[in-house]
Amino acid sequence: ACTGIENIDEAITLLEQNNWDLVAAINGVIPQENGILQSEYGVETLHGPAYGPSSHSAAASSAPSSSSAFRHVVPSRQIVERQPRMLDFRVEYRDRNVDVVLEDSSSVGDIKHILENELQIPASKMLLKGWKTGDVDDSTVLKSLHLPKNNSLYVLTPDLPPPSSSHSGALQESLNQNFMLIVTHREVQREYNLNFSGSSTIQEVKRNVYDLTSIPVRHQLWEGWPSSATDDSMTLAVSGLTFPCHRLTVGRRSSPVQTREQSEEQCTDVHMVSDSDGDDFEDATEFGVDDGEMFGVASSALRKSPMMPENAENEGDALLQFTAEFSSRYGDCHPVYFIGSLEAAFQEAFYGKARDRKLLAIYLHHDESVLTNVFCSQMLCAESIVSYLSQNFITWAWDMTKEANRARFLTMCTRHFGSVVAQTIRTQKTDQFPLFLIIMGKRSSNEVLNVIQGNTTVDELMMRLMAAMEIFSAQQQEDIKDEDEREARENVKREQDEAYRISLEADRAKREAQEREMAEQFRLEQIRKEQEEEREAIRLSLEQSLPPEPKEESTESVSKLRIRTPSGEFFERRFLASSKLQVVFDFVASKGYPWEEYKLLGTFPRRDVTQLDPNKSLLEVKLYPQETLFLEAKE
Repeated sequence: ACTGIENIDEAITLLEQNNWDLVAAINGVIPQENGILQSEYGVETLHGPAYGPSSHSAAASSAPSSSSAFRHVVPSRQIVERQPRMLDFRVEYRDRNVDVVLEDSSSVGDIKHILENELQIPASKMLLKGWKTGDVDDSTVLKSLHLPKNNSLYVLTPDLPPPSSSHSGALQESLNQNFMLIVTHREVQREYNLNFSGSSTIQEVKRNVYDLTSIPVRHQLWEGWPSSATDDSMTLAVSGLTFPCHRLTVGRRSSPVQTREQSEEQCTDVHMVSDSDGDDFEDATEFGVDDGEMFGVASSALRKSPMMPENAENEGDALLQFTAEFSSRYGDCHPVYFIGSLEAAFQEAFYGKARDRKLLAIYLHHDESVLTNVFCSQMLCAESIVSYLSQNFITWAWDMTKEANRARFLTMCTRHFGSVVAQTIRTQKTDQFPLFLIIMGKRSSNEVLNVIQGNTTVDELMMRLMAAMEIFSAQQQEDIKDEDEREARENVKREQDEAYRISLEADRAKREAQEREMAEQFRLEQIRKEQEEEREAIRLSLEQSLPPEPKEESTESVSKLRIRTPSGEFFERRFLASSKLQVVFDFVASKGYPWEEYKLLGTFPRRDVTQLDPNKSLLEVKLYPQETLFLEAKE
């Protein structure tokens, strides 16, 4: 409320620098601004660092009835002239940062006039953004905004053209580059080679280093950052790091019990104190909470409920109780335990497609081990470990506290891993628990890659998990290659089988079509034969029913007819002039030209004889004494 500082990490850092003296910390941020104490005798001005320890005691002695050093000032007999408060502004414009220092009695327009000289941009073209209280105008007085001492703003110029494409291209290229940061952990003299993209921020680097070194971001003491890297929100591309490699050193800041001069000396580099707001209270011991208080009485109370029932018939039910009890003891941030039998966990981890396979992590718990609570709460429940296990492992758990459960697991271990692994676990002492077994499935057996004991650290646990993943990844790539080749062969075989099946189907269809065609031809042939036989029978019947042909020397009138067929042949016959026209039709039909299919035409005059009355005589239809007729097929 007094300083306008809202970041808890910055506030804690200032308190640590002042040995947790609240008054001194406030005066360090806003010196002499409120350095006025009111006593019952009047208003006094305190010289030197306002609200310092000595001045505070002096004020207390002179005003015994005063209840607080932060009482509001009510001037009575004299007016103390207030010194102006200086505000620091860091203004960002494209690739430039401009530092502006002004009194709080200045206006927003004064800032723009300073920027106009620095950036060579007309003040009327500037939009000054980043105010926590919203947009302001040029006449707004800074004092009315109640700003903290340090502020960050940025300038927008929508009416001006953008920077040259070459600069933008260079910046984009820098953002796409990968930086190798060689970070040396000062206390343990260990190096970490970390790869980050140019778009990563300095804050992300510090958070990753926290995962590796267990040094909270606000306690990290850095060396090697470029002078241009003045803000943790800056990307590596614009921070001035050496490309492609840059060396840094990190250590843990000293205990809060140190002199103010030492704290100020250590904090000369802006990156020795980070603006993290995600690691508020990482180290409980620094706030007076030790392991005994965290894991002693509370843990013994929790142990009244066993992690796993003894002689449980179903392993899935036992794992459900284990998971629930683990969550109640250590919180919800823990590995996701596979619920089911060990065989089911094998099936889930090892027997899917090669790309989906994972390592199997078996956690063996033991309530009587002194390492159990620390391992579970600080290592197994660490966010980095939980995240890594969930992405790359199937985690299965078992409680070895009860003898019956221990014997049951050793039996399962002998069956799945062999007697050597079972004997190794059997010989582990209670204080060596908990154990973490890393299992990799192979084509014909399951291999135990690592047995991790409880006396380890987060870094060592993570490194051993990563080492197991490297071995597994190499084997997985081989399995994926073999599986792809096998699938390719199977695909070729399936394609060949499908092509063969389609060929058989085509041959069968062709054969069936031929058989249907032959059957149809046979049927048509039969019908044709039957029709021909029927026609032949009719022809013979008509031929036999014809009256005998009269002789030339017959005394009766005789008509001689000459008939021409469609093929050009002629046949002749004599008929009695008194014979009916139907006799001629029957004669023509007996020659294979039924009158239903053919018509009989006369020549002079041309006429269709088949249209005449068949019951009339040849004499009546004027086919006497002789006539030439033509046969023509009907349409």
